[in-house]
This record gives sequence, structure tokens and C-alpha cells, in this order.
Amino acid sequence: MRDPLSALSDVFTAFLFGKVETTRLPVRTSTGQAQAVYLPTAAPGLGDSGVIIGREVYSGKGYIYDPFQLYGQQLPAPHWLVLGESGNGKSALEKTYVLRQLRFRDRQVVVLDAQGEDGVGEWNLIAQELGLTPIRLDPTAALNGGIRLNPLDPSITTTGQLALLRTIIEVAMGHGLDERSGFALKVAHAYVNETINDRQPVLTDIVDQLRHPEPESAEAMNVDIDDVRAWGLDVALVLDRLVDGDLRGMFDGPTSVGIDLDAPLIVFDLSHIDRNSIAMPILMAIVGVWLEHTWIRPDRKKRIFLVEEAWHIINSPFVAQLFQRLLKFGRRLGLSFVAVVHHLSDVVDGAAAREAAAILKMASTRTIYAQKADEARATGLVLGLPRWAVEIIPTLTPGIAVWDVNGNVQVVKHLITEAERPLVFTDRAMTESSATEASEASEPVPDDVRAADLEAEQRAARLEHQQRLNESSESTVA
Repeated sequence: MRDPLSALSDVFTAFLFGKVETTRLPVRTSTGQAQAVYLPTAAPGLGDSGVIIGREVYSGKGYIYDPFQLYGQQLPAPHWLVLGESGNGKSALEKTYVLRQLRFRDRQVVVLDAQGEDGVGEWNLIAQELGLTPIRLDPTAALNGGIRLNPLDPSITTTGQLALLRTIIEVAMGHGLDERSGFALKVAHAYVNETINDRQPVLTDIVDQLRHPEPESAEAMNVDIDDVRAWGLDVALVLDRLVDGDLRGMFDGPTSVGIDLDAPLIVFDLSHIDRNSIAMPILMAIVGVWLEHTWIRPDRKKRIFLVEEAWHIINSPFVAQLFQRLLKFGRRLGLSFVAVVHHLSDVVDGAAAREAAAILKMASTRTIYAQKADEARATGLVLGLPRWAVEIIPTLTPGIAVWDVNGNVQVVKHLITEAERPLVFTDRAMTESSATEASEASEPVPDDVRAADLEAEQRAARLEHQQRLNESSESTVA
């Protein structure tokens, strides 16, 4: 019991100076218990307008991304780089992103599909779902009525045609054209364009003119006609491969009729081309220039150019320069370039390191899926990722990636709807259950049974979605 005098002294002191707080001993506790003291916080998102990607892992918030909405405000360029090893969800992200973008009326997408499955490109299912036919470039089918793209198509400007011919030759030769070979090509191209007016000029015309140059071309430069023929011999041999070699049929005739450049989705199926041969970068160059001069137009449409196995582009100096120009030009006309690469080392250590650095610099959005620790450190160094992001990249599970949108770095779980899942699933051959589902889906189902099943699936999906929301709320409160 306290002394009465002390109690009276405390009352008098409190009257003069106010109440005196007692001093309490510190409390020791765990971080798991103390976290309830602090309000939940999360990094700011990218806004609420655009395409839903999934959910931000740490906060549970929806993650929305659209380069056309963010351009000029949070993004200096609308181009996007997707990195990661196979099996971690890159393909599913690309496909759902395209499907969701196409729900906007002013969107149009071109895909260079270099992956093959069951004899067709892996974008074949999506094209069929949209009622479209992929443009399948196949050397074996080209001679039997297959698709052709003409590098000398009149829809391409004369300057563009000559630039495309130079790029094709330089890619095939592995070095730039010297002045004499370039002169022989220029005069052959000019003569063909001036003299052929009743049809589309084709590569055969260029090869014939290189082998048999006109005397006027030699007289104009005061050189011997045999010299001009010798200068153009190597060029003619390279182009002859497209006319009468292993790539014949795809580029040595008029452009095939029926290619719809106004379709919402245009898929170039390259799955029948050997990805490790010189044919792939040549093909990339031809398609790139052809699209630049026939597809990108000032019509207010927002266009997405998605390239799988993009290291075939970035690893070739001449093709990389061509696409670098396309990116700079397309940005003014609403073009978003999406490059999908397995490993950054495929390009930064290649022959086109300087060009690759320029293209990577223009990609203001970078999405990185799981990589090995060494590769993650190298990627983080090149892209300037924060240390915490580099450390978690090797631990990411499929479907989860680090997103760096012009310095706004977050960890995002990609979400796929039940309607999208059959279209983006690309490893059917590795799973028995998927093969069973495919066979069941191919059987005819009565309309009333299909409607009942669909209603049951939707009901189950809603219940599952509500359960996930509840679990998310509980985990946030905890």
C-alpha cells in the first residue's frame, strides 16, 4: 500500500503539470504476430484501364497493363520484352494477352509463330477460334499452291524493295555488301522496275538481270560490262537460292491472293522452317519489310507485332537494324513490338550485341519468368533490375513473373480463364489428361447437354472465384 503522503504529492503534481504517464517495459513478440499492428500496404498499380493480366502477388490487387494506355504517361515506348525458360508460362501469357487485346475494336495483331505442334503452329487453335486461316510459309508446300510473299510486290516502295533485297543478301552472306555488288544490284533492280509493267516483277527477273546486265548500266559509270557482271555474280547466287534452292516457291512469285491484312489477327506460321538455318532470319527480314510497307498504316488502329523466338531477329545485325527501324517508325503509328526470348544471353552475347542493346533499350516493359540463378543475375545486370527482384527470379513458379514497367517492378501471377485454357494449352503431347480432353471435345454433344454442362461449369467457376476472394481477404487481414 502506498504512503498517503506520496499519493497526495502525486495528486498535487498532476494538478500542476498534468497527468504523468507510467513507463512500461518493452514487449517481445514475433513478426507474425506484430504484422497485425501495421496496415497493409502495396506498391501503386498501373491504373485501371487496359488488359487484365492477373493479380499482384504481394497485395492481391488486380494487375492491369496496356502499353497504348500507358504510352506517354508512364511508358516512353510501347515495346515489350518477355524472357524466361520453357514451361513457365510465356506462351500462355502471350496468347491470353492477344485474345484480351482483340476485344478492343481498334486493335490488330500480327504474330510470327515459330513454334510447331501436331504439324501446325501453336497459334493455329486461336486462329481457328476466330475463324481465320494462318499464313503458313512452308517450302515443301510452296510449289503446290502454297503461300508466297513477293519482295518486289508493288505495294512496297522502290526504296523498300531495294533495302529488302540488300538485307536478304547480307543475312545470307553474313557480311555487308561492298560498293560494287551494291551497284550491280541497284542497276538490276532499277532496270526490272522500269521495263516490267504488265505483271508483278519477281526475283527471277533480278537474277536474270544480274547474270546478263544491260550495256547502259556499264556505260553510265564508264566501266566494262564484264565487270558489272562479275560484281553481281555473288548477289545472283544468293538470290538464286530463293528462286531455285531450298527456299524456292515462297518468295519467287507474285504475292498470294487472299491474304487479309484487315483481319484482327494475322498469323504467319513459320513452324515448318528450320529455326537453326539461315532461312529463318531471311524469312524474318522479308516478313518485316513486307509488313512495314503493307500493314502499318496511319489509320488510328493500335497494332501489336508479336515475334516468338525473337533471338533470330536480334542475333542478326542486318535483320536487327531492319527491325530497329521498324520500331522507331511504328511508334509514331501506334505499333507495340513484343519480343519473346528464352535467354537474354542468346542476344547480348551474339553477333548483333550493339543492335540488340538498342532494341532492348526501346523495350520499356520487361517480363521475366523463372531463370537459373546465374542467368537471373546476368539478366538483372543488363536490364537494371533491383536486387530483390533478381533474387526471387530463380524461385518463381510457373505462371508468376517479375514485371518491370519503366521502373515499376512488381511480381504478378498470370490468371487464365476457363474459356481461354483450351486455346493456350501448348503441351498436350506431354499429358494424358489433355489428350483425353481433346478426344472428348471432338465427339458431338447434344445442344441441351452442352448448355447444361456450360451452366454447371459457370456455376462452379463462380463458387470457386468467390472462395478465392474470401481466402485472399482472410490472408490479407491475417
